[in-house]
Amino acid sequence: MSTQPDIPRQPGNNGPNWLRRYGNWMLILGLMALIAVGWSGFFTSPQALEISYSRFKTLVADEQMASVTMQGDVLTGKLKTPQVMGAQGKAWSTVSTRAPAMNDANLLPLLEARHVTIDVKPESSFKLSDLLILALPWLLLFGLFYWSYRRTSQLVGGDLGARGKLGEFLHAGTQKAEVPQVSFDDVAGQENAKREVAELVQYLKDPTRFARVGASAPRGVLLMGPPGTGKTLLARALAGEAGVPFFSISGSQFIEVFVGVGASRVRNLFAAAKASMPSIVFIDELDSIGRTRGTGLGGGHDEREQTLNQILAEMDGFTSRESVLVLAATNRPDILDPALLRPGRFDRHVVLDLPSREDRLAILRLHTRKMPLAKDVSLNRLAAGSSGFSGADLKNLSNEAAILAARENREQVGMQDFEDARDKLLLGAVRNLVIQPEEKQRLAVHESGHALVAYYLPQSDPLHKVTIIPRGRSLGETQQLPEYERYTLSEDYLRDRLAVMLAGRAAEQLLLGNVSSGAGDDIKTATSLARSMVSRWGMSKKVGPMDLHTSEDAPFLGREIAQPRLYSEHAAELVDQAVKELLMDAEQRASKILATHEPQMQALIRLLADKETLSAEQVAACFAAAGSAERPRPASALR
Repeated sequence: MSTQPDIPRQPGNNGPNWLRRYGNWMLILGLMALIAVGWSGFFTSPQALEISYSRFKTLVADEQMASVTMQGDVLTGKLKTPQVMGAQGKAWSTVSTRAPAMNDANLLPLLEARHVTIDVKPESSFKLSDLLILALPWLLLFGLFYWSYRRTSQLVGGDLGARGKLGEFLHAGTQKAEVPQVSFDDVAGQENAKREVAELVQYLKDPTRFARVGASAPRGVLLMGPPGTGKTLLARALAGEAGVPFFSISGSQFIEVFVGVGASRVRNLFAAAKASMPSIVFIDELDSIGRTRGTGLGGGHDEREQTLNQILAEMDGFTSRESVLVLAATNRPDILDPALLRPGRFDRHVVLDLPSREDRLAILRLHTRKMPLAKDVSLNRLAAGSSGFSGADLKNLSNEAAILAARENREQVGMQDFEDARDKLLLGAVRNLVIQPEEKQRLAVHESGHALVAYYLPQSDPLHKVTIIPRGRSLGETQQLPEYERYTLSEDYLRDRLAVMLAGRAAEQLLLGNVSSGAGDDIKTATSLARSMVSRWGMSKKVGPMDLHTSEDAPFLGREIAQPRLYSEHAAELVDQAVKELLMDAEQRASKILATHEPQMQALIRLLADKETLSAEQVAACFAAAGSAERPRPASALR
């Protein structure tokens, strides 16, 4: 079965390619040449043999010259009788020469003595170069106007398919309408999503099997999920498993400056897909053209809405005999137009979530299968320590670790390379800053406060590492890694998180007597979390179970402007008071824990200022050596 679409020839495209491309320019150049030749021929003197000045004077002296015309330094003489002269032996009746730069005082007397008629003409000011200089700006202006006219005609006429990525596979056959060489085995994790789209493979391979029982496969499948979860890869894997052509284009490529381009490209795209049935059409970033119509601060967007209407019309025009599956991907399903999601269009929704711990382990195995790993590399520990990473993040993590190993000229990729790569992705690259001793001491106090409270609170995530090495925008970091995947957050867990966030500021106040600007990001994050606890999750007795949070969903749609606020000023004041109480209570809890374990914190500050980076095991050993008053919880669950 051929995968090359049979696209009809567009009007005006008949004839050889070189003639269509260069024929108009050849016409312009020909006109320029004719103008130049005509002007030069008009101003050129009659044909005459050019001779030397001495020969010219000899002819005058021998009384062979009838008349002489002087025009500047050019002397043109007409002979009384033609004479055979020149290399070709031709008889000439007119000869010409150039007068010397120094005027010859004997020439005029000689001409008058021989009764030669003298005619003096003014020197011609015309030169061919002058004509070109005068005509060149007009020619350039005409060429620019013609080029703009041609481009406009192509964009709004029948040559719309010859622009962009769509034109590449419309006019280059199977260059873009290829069968992807990937399968579901190349999509690690996302088992639920793969199961949902697996039955579509059977439909694409044998559509008559479903038609016999009166069933029809869904026309549109919407892949939803955060960026980097593998939506495009899953779509390509579906086409690869089914062995059908894969037409892929981004939603933003439908839109250009001229109105009507997007709708025309949609028609050409679906025409190419129908010519290669069975096939898959994949529209990436559907939200760029499928946004809710008639909303926004400035109203609708005519070009985008026309493109969306054309997509809806094309999907409604499918018949039961046309085995074309339309896939689309978006990470903002909440802003899509409802007409896209109704039955008969994108009625099947496949959600691709961030990978779980088992999925992250499978993804890491996939991306490291060709890497020479050292014996100390534990992919299970990496999977546990990369909560919140998408598939793209894990691929980047593996690649950064390999780059670090190659930079150090090592033959194998070690566990430390993966740790450094994770720190680089989460915090940024190491910055070489000259930190003063007193500032370094304050950093050690701040991060030791975070580490100690995280170590002793029962509900907090296990401590993983603490460092005062500047990375990215941070001067230090205390890392915690969860023991397991959390899908709900209890109030006790959130209160412990608040205490850990504010422990750095509490440590500075307790040991140094003042606070610094280093707690700015901690306060911002803690305030946001406390406000969510109060206004969204009902974790305040003073406010109660009320939803009082400010919506941040699709702010560019303009919905918030038309909706009145559904709570009073008194309710907003209660929320502020409850948030403040949560934060003050968390800081007091942190200060109490720090005061109780001050010897352990002093030992940790000294060790951290000396080593700059400590693992969870080193922190536990430091606390044990300082005589911990109580048995701490396990330092890490990732062993």
